[in-house]
Amino acid sequence: MSVIARLDEQLGLPEDERMLLASVRDYARNEIAARAAKTDETAEFPWKNVEGINALGLNAMFVPEAYGGAGLSYLVYLECVKEISAACASTGIIWATNFHAVKPLIDFGSEEQKHRLLPRIAAGRLAALVITEADAGSDATGMRTRFTPDGDDIVVSGSKSFITNGDVADLYVVFGKWAETPDPRTAISCLMLEKGTPGLTVVRLEDKMGHRGSSTAALSFDDCRVPKANLLRGPGEGLKLLLASLNKSRPSVAAHALGIAHAAFEDATAYINGRRQSGKRIVEFQGIQFLLADLASELVLCQSWLTQVGRLVDAGATDIGIEASILKLRASDLAMRMTTEAVQLLGGYGYVKDYRVERLMRDAKITQIWEGTNQIHRQLIGRSFIER
Repeated sequence: MSVIARLDEQLGLPEDERMLLASVRDYARNEIAARAAKTDETAEFPWKNVEGINALGLNAMFVPEAYGGAGLSYLVYLECVKEISAACASTGIIWATNFHAVKPLIDFGSEEQKHRLLPRIAAGRLAALVITEADAGSDATGMRTRFTPDGDDIVVSGSKSFITNGDVADLYVVFGKWAETPDPRTAISCLMLEKGTPGLTVVRLEDKMGHRGSSTAALSFDDCRVPKANLLRGPGEGLKLLLASLNKSRPSVAAHALGIAHAAFEDATAYINGRRQSGKRIVEFQGIQFLLADLASELVLCQSWLTQVGRLVDAGATDIGIEASILKLRASDLAMRMTTEAVQLLGGYGYVKDYRVERLMRDAKITQIWEGTNQIHRQLIGRSFIER
């Protein structure tokens, strides 16, 4: 058994979670993976994969039992993200976005809000986390979407871009600025907007390099009226909710990137064990072995840190911003390096769509960009060592 294969043994999951992970791995590798190339080619939303995920009850794993869920560990959730993303990165991020979106509701919502909305997600509905705007990406304080109180309602006006699940979501967790608060940081607020709200329009779907089966939408809010009962916490509470949400979603994005990296490593090692040049298998050349050693070492180290961060969250740790940044940074950089090297190892075959590594390379790139660019994460990590 290789060092990569032994990683599962280090997770220490309870029996029920091990069984669930095995079921997810089986479904992902045998069914989702078989549809991944067509999903990429047609850019059609993979509803059949979503149906299969719902049949396994996976949305329920991150919803507490009191609201119709199963309340399993964050660590097994991360492992499931990795397995689904290895089979189809588009499907992986569609499902992971449900967690990203509802986590603020789970952590900060009122009992009424959670009892009303979370059972829908546990039953398999889709959600979207709505933050990014054309002029507000890594700096969320630059957002211009406005929340204006009007009696028992809040009027939402503005636009958002690059919203995963933006055209298919049943629940939108939207961040904007409270119109009556001038300070850009203390004005940020968060509310839940439901599918079918008048004034919510999908302006366009992006035609992307990778993740082509995952819909990425530009949204417009034309004076959407949302009940004040859908406001999370209160006016000006949004920045705290946003940062807490990112601390949980960034490890999830890292798991997604590691899934892509694992898939590329598997394809590359299988190929160089079978391909022969100059009378030897490619894997027998020392230079290739050195490359494999570097890639495998990084993969093992990133996986170990993913496991460590998952355990920290399950133990109740909340101040994990830097740990999450380190994980997201290294996992996404590895995904890009791993897929690039896999294409190189396959030579001309790596450059054609008949082989999965071509798609994996395109899918890997965005992992260095979303959930905060890696330049931002390097700044956050470095800045954390400034003595106060």
